[in-house]
Amino acid sequence: METRFRLHEVNPMAWKAVLDFEGYFAKSGVTKTHKELIKIRASQINGCAFCLDMHTKDARENGETEQRIYTLSTWRDTTFFTPEERAILALTEEATNISGGVSDEVYNNAVSLLGEEYIAKVLMDIIVINSWNRIAITTKIMPK
Repeated sequence: METRFRLHEVNPMAWKAVLDFEGYFAKSGVTKTHKELIKIRASQINGCAFCLDMHTKDARENGETEQRIYTLSTWRDTTFFTPEERAILALTEEATNISGGVSDEVYNNAVSLLGEEYIAKVLMDIIVINSWNRIAITTKIMPK
């Protein structure tokens, strides 16, 4: 598969806008573990090979275990994730598969465990990775 075009070359201002959006989250206070779980899970749902490759490597560098990475797509069937992580993963799934909406149960559970301010930051992380997934998939950016 060949990359269709490089957004950063064709539309540098758009690329910079998404980079700036991503840059904000480096300072948002969402933990690195939570960020990578969000990025990996959304990328699994969206089928983004480039982002999966990047964020599984980043997660490993951050100390994430192979066991948790390998079972992330079936997190409900394991005991490897904390209640907070489970709430974030459920929110990530529903916000990524947005056509069904985000249920009150998932939202209220996430807020009760992590607070509205933290969940607002998590939501923006979910939005930014979904943006990157759509760019990578549409332009056919390949993992290296």
